[in-house]
Amino acid sequence: MLYLLETNLPENKSVLSALTHIYGIGGNTACHICKKLGFSANLKIKDLTQEQILEVLHVIDSLDLVLNNELKKFRSLSLKNLIQIKSYRGLRRVKGLPTRGQRTHTNAKSARKGRRL
Repeated sequence: MLYLLETNLPENKSVLSALTHIYGIGGNTACHICKKLGFSANLKIKDLTQEQILEVLHVIDSLDLVLNNELKKFRSLSLKNLIQIKSYRGLRRVKGLPTRGQRTHTNAKSARKGRRL
């Protein structure tokens, strides 16, 4: 396994799909990185050379992406901020109800499932 940006990348997967294992990099960003470096869609992680791994790291750094723990911290702080300012979304989150206007009369079982009384 290749350990890259605090994430273990599976060796038998292509670079395109393995990059999506990094928290904060989705399919479009992974495709953009592969096109920028000129990697084929079939190139596996185990076939990468040390220079290519460094190039991948350099391209990810140049894109100024918020990744892994920083992104998780940013998301949790934004949710805590919604709760702190007592916005509608924050109050719905505290109550364990849907926050984006979904119906609650007969649905919303999954939103209420994790709620503890």
